Amino acid sequence: MDALVLGAGASGLCFALLAARRGLNVTVLEHGGDAARKLRASGGGRCNLTNLAAGPTDYFSDNPRFCASALARFTPRDALDLFGSLGLTFEEKAPGQMFCVQGAKRLSQALEAACASAGARIVLDCAISAVRGPGPFQAETSRGLFSAPCLVVATGGPSWPNLGATSLAFALARQFGLPVIDPRPALVPLVLGKAEAALCRDLAGLSVPRVRAACNRSGFEGGLVFTHRGLSGPAILEASCVWRPGHDLVLDFLPGQDLAALLAEQRASRAQVKTVLARLVPGRLAQALAGDLAQKPLDQLANKDLARLAARVHSFRVTPTGHEGLAKAEVTAGGVDTRALSSKTLESRDVPGLYFVGECLDVTGRLGGFNLQWAWASAAAAAAAVPAAD
Repeated sequence: MDALVLGAGASGLCFALLAARRGLNVTVLEHGGDAARKLRASGGGRCNLTNLAAGPTDYFSDNPRFCASALARFTPRDALDLFGSLGLTFEEKAPGQMFCVQGAKRLSQALEAACASAGARIVLDCAISAVRGPGPFQAETSRGLFSAPCLVVATGGPSWPNLGATSLAFALARQFGLPVIDPRPALVPLVLGKAEAALCRDLAGLSVPRVRAACNRSGFEGGLVFTHRGLSGPAILEASCVWRPGHDLVLDFLPGQDLAALLAEQRASRAQVKTVLARLVPGRLAQALAGDLAQKPLDQLANKDLARLAARVHSFRVTPTGHEGLAKAEVTAGGVDTRALSSKTLESRDVPGLYFVGECLDVTGRLGGFNLQWAWASAAAAAAAVPAAD
């Protein structure tokens, strides 16, 4: 055997397919009874498999340039070509976001079938009890002992534990002396406390089509949804990637507009503030943002009231008390410190033959197909580098 792969998810299967097509003897070990469970659930079962705009700036990492090499050598077009060769077709549902027309389940099945056709072996229900190495690497499992000169860790992160996700990759990294950036839930709804949570409960279920969420010198535009416990929606999920406990989140409910100027143009109006504001944002939100000014006619507002209202709409500051946890996180941020790996091959700098790919690395993409593109690109980089056994 040339390479032993731990994990039959997106990155593990992609590695197995590309390495087997090179003529390598590859075995994939999966502790669950099915392969690609996260992949099957991705995009609500629709599978946003890549984003045409994917580049290094779309990823969060303590080592932000690490992902550039792999992304440049296996592009979104390469991903579409690969899966197109498996008989799948695609559609662009939002700018750059490419979905599999046949859905996530069919894509997963096609990837598994292609692995088998290329000669890669996938062993399911294979619980791993111990890993030793190198020279060679050995995995003790419920299905016996497996050995190979190269070990590829593709077990992902612990997000979506109901689909069998574990922290095995981080345990193995530490076992072999690689540092791990503290893992945390990412692309996850944020929880608010006290009065802020009460406001969210009053607005629960309300969707705002476009806001800007700013946190830690980064800003994210997209939809927002109020929940019974806090905030969700694309802008919030992306902001969660940079949010840290104790930090504020600043919301602009009219990004790109100037509410003060808009109100000044209507200064003579006798319409109530909440009525005027409801022309710009959903009615329930308009009432909440207007607060004690809600029922005042616009022509009775003092300049300081207009400034206060504009500040509340453009700079609504909240302090999340936490997040909804790994069970509701789409991915895990943090992970294996990429400074310990070659950006070209994904091989450990200090442990020859040991590779890490996919979500288990400290590389987290934005929403919109970026994380699956990283799965494919990192797998392709490792698959091109793993040598055949002597």
